[in-house]
Amino acid sequence: MTAIPLQTTVTGSGPGVVLAHGAGGTIDTNFGALIPALAATHTVVASDYPDSDIQLTLDGLADALVAAAVDGGVEQFTVLGYSLGSTVAVRAAVRHPERVRGLILAAGFAKADNRARLAVQIWQDLLSRGDNTTFSRLTLSQAFSAAFLNGLPAVQVDEFVRAGVTAIPGGTSQQASLVESVDTTGDLGRIAVPTLVVNATEDLLIDPANSRFLADTIPGAEYAEIAAGHVFMAEQPGQWRKIVEDFLARHQL
Repeated sequence: MTAIPLQTTVTGSGPGVVLAHGAGGTIDTNFGALIPALAATHTVVASDYPDSDIQLTLDGLADALVAAAVDGGVEQFTVLGYSLGSTVAVRAAVRHPERVRGLILAAGFAKADNRARLAVQIWQDLLSRGDNTTFSRLTLSQAFSAAFLNGLPAVQVDEFVRAGVTAIPGGTSQQASLVESVDTTGDLGRIAVPTLVVNATEDLLIDPANSRFLADTIPGAEYAEIAAGHVFMAEQPGQWRKIVEDFLARHQL
């Protein structure tokens, strides 16, 4: 199998943290505000998924992220997975138990429920038509909690839509397709490292029930909630940072 190419940066020093971003996201959009804080105490390995039409597999992505960390000199690490990245993190822990010391699974899922599956099918349909404006409107409507989005001035929402049209990462369609097919349900009982599940309780894209399932199924998993939508790091950045830092410090990860 040909290795999946990643664009990787390594910053900071200390224990390792590997980041796994979500579908249609990037390291910068999903973790940009968190990386400087993490890099103050940890070595942060941040890899963007391919920005091309390369077909993705969950095993391939998990293996590629682990290889990128090892190539960067980080032999063991905690994996912080967001949305689709939560499934990558879980699979990395199962396939590479000698490398993964801990997991943080945020706004995650084990297998896409019907609402999520329909959503990413619409993503792929719009992208295949080149209808980037409608794609931007749809994803913006799914990104934030209703209260946060409705609290913005309409002119700012329209500006976000315009900005989103030109900021769709390459490879988004392939990542959306992977969301449809992944299933880590059978992996969850095999997780044997400290795990924190972070639930975005106002999530309109990935139903919060998915995070509760992860927390209930992974042995010994810790559970935290952020009252925000799917892109909770934009709504509650301070709370998100504190939850992550506290977990890493408590388990000496």
